[in-house]
Amino acid sequence: MLNTIDWPRSRNYRTGSEYEPIQFYLDGLSNSIRFDLLLGYFSSAAISVLSLGFARFIYDGGNLRVIANHILSKIDKETLITSLQKQIQPPIDLTDIESIKETLDEYDIHFFQCLSYLISNKRIDIKIVKSKGKGIVHYKSGVFDDGKQKVSFKASCNFTAYGLLENAEELDATLSWDNVLSSDKIEDQESYFEQIFSGNADFVEYINPMNILEAIKDSFGDKSIDELLIQEKDLAEKRLKVFSNPKLKNSIELLEQTLETIKLRPRFPYPNGPRRYQIDAYNKWVANNYQGLFAMATGTGKTLTSLNCILEEYKKSGFYKFVVLVPSISLANQWEEEVVEKFRFSNAIVCSSKRPAWQKDLRLLGKNLFLDNDKDYAIILTYATFRSKNFNKIFAELFKSEFSKITLIADEAHTMGSPGFLKLIPNYIKYRIGLSATPERQFDDIGEQEINTFFNTKPPRYTFVFDMKQAIDQGVLCKYYYYPKIVSLETDEINKYLDISKKLIKFFDASTGRYQDNDYVNLLLIQRKNVIHKAKGKIVALDKIVKEIGVKDFRNAFIYVPEGNDPDYAKVDESVNGEQDNINESLIDIYTNSLYQNFKLKLKKFTGKTLDRETIIDLFKRGKVDALLAMKCLDEGIDIPQTKYAIFCSSTGNPRQFVQRRGRVLRMHDDKEFAIIYDMIVKPILDITSTDDNLRKAERNIFLSELKRFINFAVLSENKSESLAELEEIAYALDIDIYALELEEMKKYNVI
Repeated sequence: MLNTIDWPRSRNYRTGSEYEPIQFYLDGLSNSIRFDLLLGYFSSAAISVLSLGFARFIYDGGNLRVIANHILSKIDKETLITSLQKQIQPPIDLTDIESIKETLDEYDIHFFQCLSYLISNKRIDIKIVKSKGKGIVHYKSGVFDDGKQKVSFKASCNFTAYGLLENAEELDATLSWDNVLSSDKIEDQESYFEQIFSGNADFVEYINPMNILEAIKDSFGDKSIDELLIQEKDLAEKRLKVFSNPKLKNSIELLEQTLETIKLRPRFPYPNGPRRYQIDAYNKWVANNYQGLFAMATGTGKTLTSLNCILEEYKKSGFYKFVVLVPSISLANQWEEEVVEKFRFSNAIVCSSKRPAWQKDLRLLGKNLFLDNDKDYAIILTYATFRSKNFNKIFAELFKSEFSKITLIADEAHTMGSPGFLKLIPNYIKYRIGLSATPERQFDDIGEQEINTFFNTKPPRYTFVFDMKQAIDQGVLCKYYYYPKIVSLETDEINKYLDISKKLIKFFDASTGRYQDNDYVNLLLIQRKNVIHKAKGKIVALDKIVKEIGVKDFRNAFIYVPEGNDPDYAKVDESVNGEQDNINESLIDIYTNSLYQNFKLKLKKFTGKTLDRETIIDLFKRGKVDALLAMKCLDEGIDIPQTKYAIFCSSTGNPRQFVQRRGRVLRMHDDKEFAIIYDMIVKPILDITSTDDNLRKAERNIFLSELKRFINFAVLSENKSESLAELEEIAYALDIDIYALELEEMKKYNVI
């Protein structure tokens, strides 16, 4: 703040005195959020001289407004013209103090690119004026503003490198809190500045940047006002000479220490800051008493959105304390990278079976809290570890006093609804954020209700919703084309399918459209489902898809082959140990071998037993692998935005699964304009079941489950009409109005 600066009692700065004019600018810049300059001559070289102060000023969101005369250096003129002609892409990260400092300190082409960016985005706003008389505009004054207090000045020095480093100059400061007269003088100075800056001054002429006069070496006596003629070495030497002043040296050392501290602070990892919808999510979370469930489409940045909530609270409180629950170790590792590397929440502990020292680390952290209540930390752990006795014992024993300060982030929050986890649901933690693309728990009303109560939300109006359509419309996810591929069962598969169906029909309730719930029926349902999953026609269809795309163009593809049961992440610590018990591992080999033998593609399997996942993902990202063949493992948390093709060989009626899979391929990437999704759908055996009404009804229900997924995909695709037409004939044969389903699905996105 301006009133904390060591101002000279005389309020006067003179070259060669205890208080140098350059110190006034450094102190003012590093303690302000606005700086208005009314000048004669201006040169961007002054920004390089004052780079430390300007770095802090820009990082804190400061805005510089300049009124200067119509004589500028050639490169300053070009910079101004460039910035006004087009929107400049950010060459620096304005949330990274080190990036700003280094850029402003290096007087090269990159410096002027950054200056163009700041001007084009109104962070530095320059008005060029010319006197209507014979003389020139020759002001040398300005006002610093920290939001509460103000300091104005009038000086003999131009805001140029010569003015700051070469000449013997003086500057008089006026502080708003000194007395009423000082306050009135500043108010009068601000009013005069605003009159000119607003374009309403009739005593000056406003100059188009194209008409700016370029300064030449001899345009101002024997001194050059083209500061670019000063060599960097000379500039640095002069700066060091001036900075030997004890007062100034002390200010610089203090400023450098401050910048080093800022460099380590948590920050949003991208230059443009959080997106509008991520800010909206934070505001709704706060309004909902710091509790909420964010229902966000896969690929829209759920991790960034939740960590931005932590960041915003850190800005207010000055500390962070949060716990992140994730389904698997691979996700825990990804969260650690986001938390530590990107957001700079540096004190993070990962608790999982793959981190043997986690208990020791957690105990040490807990004990240190008794010595330092304000200690920052992030604890990242799997749901399974959270359920463990060891974690609960340590957490209850050493973190109880922290419960009122901790924020809980539950990734894939639907996991919390499992019966085993509900017994341990942490109601003692006040601040809560749930993340899920599909918060609903299929066939589990009790678990779903408990989750909604815990996060203080009521579906379908969750605390914050950002659905697939919003994400595509706003350019967060890419557009896509959807191609259903109809697959027919072969004769032996039809016979097996029909045999199982006849056994099942005895347990079918036509009035409810459901089968009885018992072990025998469930076994038969699994057997029949496996006939569909393993249909040999899918492998033939996959070959046709590769040919359709073209072998040379077939890369960046995910291929989902049939899998077994969903893992219970609340019980299983890591998906590395397998996709549970009943996966037919040989089936993925059949698909892999077929593709390799027919097309010689570079392929990798990505299953629960895959140990070198990170290596495989890296190879895929670098284009060394054409396609990954997966059994569910690519459903949650894998971020590979290069992926262009997704091929679903495994039919699924599980909304969570197909929503996750679609999200994997819709992530934005510079090398893809849109994504392409192929979806294999097994054709119902209508000609056989049509003679048995119950069999026909059962077959209709099976197909309807598949069709709902298809409609969900089709309505947001770029080729919706073409996609719908593919299944129109089959749907009508089963008395299903495909366009009524389309209408119902579109209502979910409020497009009707």
